[in-house]
Amino acid sequence: MSIVKSLSPRAIAAPESGIVEVVNYARGREGLLPLWVGEGDLPTPDFISRAAMDALASGETFYTWQRGIPELRRALSDYYVRHFSLRLPAEHFYVTGSGMQAIQICVQALTSPGDEFVYLTPAWPNIAAALEIAGARSVGVTLQFEGGKWTVDLDRVEAAITSKTRGIFINTPSNPTGWTATKKDLGDILALARKHDLWIMADEIYALYYFAGGRAPSFLDVMEPDDKIVFVNSFSKNWSMTGWRVGWIVAPPEMGQVLENLIQYSTSGVAQFMQKGAVAALDQGDDFVAANIAKAARSRDVLCDALIATNRVETLKPDGAIYAFLKIDGVADSRSAAIDVVDKTGVGLAPGTAFGAGGELFLRACFLRDPAQVAIAAERLCDYILKR
Repeated sequence: MSIVKSLSPRAIAAPESGIVEVVNYARGREGLLPLWVGEGDLPTPDFISRAAMDALASGETFYTWQRGIPELRRALSDYYVRHFSLRLPAEHFYVTGSGMQAIQICVQALTSPGDEFVYLTPAWPNIAAALEIAGARSVGVTLQFEGGKWTVDLDRVEAAITSKTRGIFINTPSNPTGWTATKKDLGDILALARKHDLWIMADEIYALYYFAGGRAPSFLDVMEPDDKIVFVNSFSKNWSMTGWRVGWIVAPPEMGQVLENLIQYSTSGVAQFMQKGAVAALDQGDDFVAANIAKAARSRDVLCDALIATNRVETLKPDGAIYAFLKIDGVADSRSAAIDVVDKTGVGLAPGTAFGAGGELFLRACFLRDPAQVAIAAERLCDYILKR
């Protein structure tokens, strides 16, 4: 008997990442331009790394606050004052071992086996997988796509709600589509959640990557203090800290002991020296974040302008996030296309099949890179597209 067959059915059913499959296929190739994963091309800036190294050198290597060190929770509170014009006391913040763990913790807190959670698709695949591994059921509602633009149909969202539904997961600005909810969209979604007594899990990791200026609309703009909303976020994208695996949750203080217990029984907290780096990111990193966003905006224009000009790519410049989601004429299987593209062009793209229903005909490109590199990638892709 196979050892694997004796494992938990939920563990066995956990899907292989369709993004990682393509990355593993071509990782390390000479001349590769990797636009497949959601990270920039810059290492963590020195002022962040130095703060962590100084804390490590001074012996900050012991067990620490499982909810996060007080300095980091205060820094998060100040960050929301600066960027969301809202003072949330430090008791609202909980530090996690990555944005992914923030999602896992919230899934564990909000669902029981057999419950359902609605989410919008195409979507970053990890939310559906986290729900299914926890024994809940992920219920995808496909965004509408027309003329290169993505929109949400609230009637379809409501139609997906059943007696087993516990909540709605909303990622805006969205990975991979770039769909960015308006303030009215968020108010309508919140009204729907209130009507059915549902939780909202809001993934606002790309809130500052909003190309109209400022930051994207947030549930914080429309909610009341007693609304059932938790927010998940990460240091990865804003401060070039993808490898650090540090994230956070914003949640009502009444949930504090529950969230602390769930952190205790998973990682028992984030290393204190890493949290000191995160404090530096928040306190000193606004200029770095602004530069990252400006670079993403330039590279978005370089990539999308070139591809749209072929007249064989259906897309619009995304309103937010760091991805172009491309529908290329003649692509019927984006997984095979991603393999073909990397073989023939040396450009790594993520297949839309990795992002669930509605993504099958698309390829995702992350443009948080040097515009000069993105221009080379765009030239290679345009040549490939025009020769199909």
